[in-house]
Amino acid sequence: MSLVPVHIENLSPYKPGKPISHVKRDLGLKYVIKLASNENPSGPSPLALDAVKNALFDYNRYPDSAAFDLRNMLAIRFNVKVENVILGAGSEGIMSTIMRTFLRKKDEIIAAKNSFIGFRVLANASGFKTNWISMNNYHYNLASMAKAINDQTKIIYLANPDNPTGTYFNVQKFDAFMSQVPARVLVLLDEAYFEYAKDVLDYPDSMHYRYDNVITLRTFSKAYGLAGFRIGYGFAHEDIINNLMKVKLPFEPSTPAQIAAIAALNDQNYLQSSLKLNKEGIAGMKKLFDEYKLDYIPTVANFLTLVFKNEKSAKSFCKSMLQRGVILRHLSGFGLPECVRVTTGTQEENTIFFDHISRISQEKT
Repeated sequence: MSLVPVHIENLSPYKPGKPISHVKRDLGLKYVIKLASNENPSGPSPLALDAVKNALFDYNRYPDSAAFDLRNMLAIRFNVKVENVILGAGSEGIMSTIMRTFLRKKDEIIAAKNSFIGFRVLANASGFKTNWISMNNYHYNLASMAKAINDQTKIIYLANPDNPTGTYFNVQKFDAFMSQVPARVLVLLDEAYFEYAKDVLDYPDSMHYRYDNVITLRTFSKAYGLAGFRIGYGFAHEDIINNLMKVKLPFEPSTPAQIAAIAALNDQNYLQSSLKLNKEGIAGMKKLFDEYKLDYIPTVANFLTLVFKNEKSAKSFCKSMLQRGVILRHLSGFGLPECVRVTTGTQEENTIFFDHISRISQEKT
């Protein structure tokens, strides 16, 4: 008898974008830029870096397991109680805790087929049945997801905005969907790209709602530039948070992550500068893609997803860019083999990328 369950043996692990160091080594390149993983090109907040450096001699101590200071700061910022806040090693850390806390025998999950691959790995690893609902033109099909709810449904995962498409569902669609979700079903609302989408007029900021069966998940990885620290946070009814706190790993997140997040929250100038850079980068990409007649999915996040005629064309584009020292994300792992995701970079990185687009186009003519 095998020690490994069948569903684990058959599991496809998450494959992140290639690190810059690997591409330099493998291709013998001196200069490489990465526009693949939706990271903040500005780097961490200077205040966050200073705070982490100033606490270097405290790292022999375990972290505050309750992370009270950061949770309290988030509670004040978003006008909730500390008891409504949870932290984790990235949003995925909280997702994992949610599954361990609430899923029981015969429970089922509902999620979009081509959405965030990190959740797909967690769902498949859980061993529970997941009903994967196809998207409609790269958008969530909330009507179909609502129809899929049955007596065994326990968790529904929604990413808004979505990764890897950058699309979102609006207030009207979210309200209609939630009206069909029983109170016994837990809705995971992943708002990792909230900061980029919050000013869209019909974007449904979940903090304006008070559903007892909704868990809002957000992160410091994107707009705050702390991806390497692995720290995410969530809001929910205090009964949900209380039970999650029983199950979450102790001493998570780490001390440096908590310190960096507190400092980053206090650096609103940095945040606004990052959002401005992203807005300009997205506008520049759209203009260039339109000029060269490259199809893309409209976005409210920090990336644009290109849509090619087929997988071969998408792979060829990624390969051409990689040979020039630009790392992009081919989305075959997300079930979108015809798509390539491009994250906005610094002004210099964007200029290099734009120049390579022009050169590739000239080579084809």
